[in-house]
Amino acid sequence: MLKLILADNQAIFRAGIAKVLAVEDEMRIVAQAQTPEQMFMALDKFRAAVLIVAGGFQSDFNAVVQGAIKNKTRVVVLADTGESAQRYMSNGANGVVYRNVTSPALVDCVRKVARGETWVQDVAVPSELTENDMVGLRVRDRLTAKELRIVALIVQGYKNKEIASQLGTTEQVIKNYLRNVYDKIGVSDRLELALFTIHHRILNEAAAATAASNQPQAGAGVTS
Repeated sequence: MLKLILADNQAIFRAGIAKVLAVEDEMRIVAQAQTPEQMFMALDKFRAAVLIVAGGFQSDFNAVVQGAIKNKTRVVVLADTGESAQRYMSNGANGVVYRNVTSPALVDCVRKVARGETWVQDVAVPSELTENDMVGLRVRDRLTAKELRIVALIVQGYKNKEIASQLGTTEQVIKNYLRNVYDKIGVSDRLELALFTIHHRILNEAAAATAASNQPQAGAGVTS
């Protein structure tokens, strides 16, 4: 049995990763950490095979690596798009995946790292779109820029009130937008929405790009 620790302060994304890994018979998630303190306590208590930790989760990455080494735990970094995988690998990580990683690739990474191998996600764009990409492409084209912005914030774990504050509108308007998004994608709640987005690379990248290019401005609002 492979014991795993998840450390990420994005609650919805962490839940999505947990859901993906929990269905594998040989894997068991023994702890989910929202803070560095919880992560270090879990490392000492459970001595897991693999720690999956968000890149910016702990400012001192060397401390993460040393804590893992002490407990004979290998480290997979969950990096943000654009971050250098080599920076983490050269500082002691055993694997690097990005937030747009597919479920099969994540499982493959964890298995290989647990066996003592290294694994880095290939960020090159494939020459042909996969069926999964085509689904993401179709959904992306159904959503407006404002809907993509809201999807990006949902994936990051923001609540409706926080999203409304960022976009200069009300919670009710955000709820109305979310109902439309759920209908367009065919999901029933924000966790399903986050999981769907994460697992469809093109949709995830479109949402992230929209969020990056549409930073909240004073007085900016979402119209219903």
